[in-house]
Amino acid sequence: MSTNLSQPRDLAHALATHHATMLAGPAMPYEQAVHPSDKALSHEDAGLMQGCRMLGFLEHDAQCVAKAWQAQTLRTSQFSIHDWPCLPQDFGISAAPRDNAFPACPHRLGLYAVLPDAQWVGRMARAGVPTVQLRFKSEDATAIRREVRAAVQAVQGTQSLLFINDHWQMAIEEGAYGVHLGQEDMDVAPLDTLRAAGLRLGLSTHGYAEMLRAEAVGPSYMALGAVFPTTLKRMQTAPQGVGRLNAYAQLMRHRPLVAIGGIDAARIPLVMQSGVGAIAVVRAITSASDPERAIQTLQGLMQDPLQDDGHFSQITP
Repeated sequence: MSTNLSQPRDLAHALATHHATMLAGPAMPYEQAVHPSDKALSHEDAGLMQGCRMLGFLEHDAQCVAKAWQAQTLRTSQFSIHDWPCLPQDFGISAAPRDNAFPACPHRLGLYAVLPDAQWVGRMARAGVPTVQLRFKSEDATAIRREVRAAVQAVQGTQSLLFINDHWQMAIEEGAYGVHLGQEDMDVAPLDTLRAAGLRLGLSTHGYAEMLRAEAVGPSYMALGAVFPTTLKRMQTAPQGVGRLNAYAQLMRHRPLVAIGGIDAARIPLVMQSGVGAIAVVRAITSASDPERAIQTLQGLMQDPLQDDGHFSQITP
């Protein structure tokens, strides 16, 4: 790797400055971004890692970015601090379809309502929400079964696609369209069983390392977030922001993508510019005084900024 920025400090500061839109949370001072392990790296690689840390990337995500930058430099035969890596091959993602891929779902899932019970699922399905998720929280297996079954029945005769959050076994048994899992669920859920059952699979991701881990199992879609601060659940990572969302969407543009986390009507146009095909909302619907009217407003704001041929326009983060 050849660059005029010969010292890690100079390279780190240049990276953090040129890509300030990637900042999530407070910026880290350079002194805190230097790790003892950096001594084993070349000046360029140490600078890349340190710059990513200054932007608030977690260590495993910083490693993904630095490795992709190395691959990008080898591919193009030149290093450019201006060009944030966004091509799948630089992250080790194959262009060939995966043999273990889950069944496909629409590339643009549209407005994606995350709902607390089957009654809400039925109401929103009848109102024309294209994608709904039942996120029913309970320790009572009988109550969970009742809600999953009722939700499956509630979308029958509508155009809505129903995903069940977490409760994969009941999703199979009750005939749901798909299931949505978090990263921790991937360690315990039998993915081969879900795939064999014909379920669509959505996976939550919160950065590069989790996206690459999700990509390896060939999910039907990926959720990217949290984009903005949210009070619905405690997040281990800072809000990603639209700068990172743009880069994530560019990298994973071959998959259906759902942006999630603190997205309200005012933020929808900005989020849609990233190229995602769906926006997940919770309180924007469930806390609205007139949910059906809120749906019309939200869907009206989701004007597709993509070209008519369905290809993503180039996005520079």
